[in-house]
Amino acid sequence: EQLGSAVSAFDAVQFSAKYLAFLKLAFDPSTGRFRNFLSYQRDWLPDGSEDCHGRALWALGTVIGRSRDAGLRGAAGHLFELALPTAPSFTSPRAWAFVLLGIEEYLEGFPGDRDAIRVRDELLQRMLQRYQDARSPGWSWFEDSLAYDNARLPQALLSASAGADTGPRVATALSALSWLANAQHIAPADHFVPIGSEGFYPKGGERARFDQQPVEAAAMVSACLQALRMTGDPRWRREAWSAFRWFLGHNDLGLSLYDAASGGCRDGLHPDRANENQGAESTLSFLTAQVELRLLERNELKQSSFQESDDAPSQRRIHKVSR
Repeated sequence: EQLGSAVSAFDAVQFSAKYLAFLKLAFDPSTGRFRNFLSYQRDWLPDGSEDCHGRALWALGTVIGRSRDAGLRGAAGHLFELALPTAPSFTSPRAWAFVLLGIEEYLEGFPGDRDAIRVRDELLQRMLQRYQDARSPGWSWFEDSLAYDNARLPQALLSASAGADTGPRVATALSALSWLANAQHIAPADHFVPIGSEGFYPKGGERARFDQQPVEAAAMVSACLQALRMTGDPRWRREAWSAFRWFLGHNDLGLSLYDAASGGCRDGLHPDRANENQGAESTLSFLTAQVELRLLERNELKQSSFQESDDAPSQRRIHKVSR
């Protein structure tokens, strides 16, 4: 919708309604939780992770905050209200981050919702405390390991700190994001090197170089663009593009993860080859990163056009004098 996609408005609503219906079916009213796995027999398996619940709230919040379709917003809002009360029971900082991102999107549609604000403030305090507890010399992070979707943690803290009197939160988020960015560039390479999933990076231990996965690059693009919007520091534009170019072959193996023939994205980098599977998570990671960068370029072009328009009268006067 935001980009004016070639997909028709009707098709976009149809697709969105289908995915929203899936989330409705995945929600278990008896537990207030989303279930994560549907069996081949089309039966929901009972347990759902905190991460999947947080991601679902993030998706629902995005519909509420961004969609122009009133029907979609209404359905997403109802499900969001049913699912939000469970979030404060979560213990995973990553799940907190997903929930916070969803709440910030939701508040674009309902800026005065007290329940959402209460949950947001509680999770923010937990994240800040977790950062203080885990931080030590040479380790500026929220946990005792770097695992997956790492950049979502500082991104969530930044997204929820756009108002007044949030300086300490912004400083914490930028410190963590800067440390993560440095950890994901290994000399002498100047390209983006995400934390590998085969062992991750435990505090005081060795970081895993592989397997490198698309979710890491997408998360870094999003977090750096949020930092750019809040600070105007051009470093974050460079970091965002560095992470995106990982998809296009600027990586350890010099191989493109994006497949122009299929439009999909390969599932990651092994030490000696790309994973040729093209799963939904990987493809969506590439597409969301691409959309965010295109939106950045479009918004900057608009700002440039407005500035040129404002400058036009004085420019015309200058030209008249010179003639």
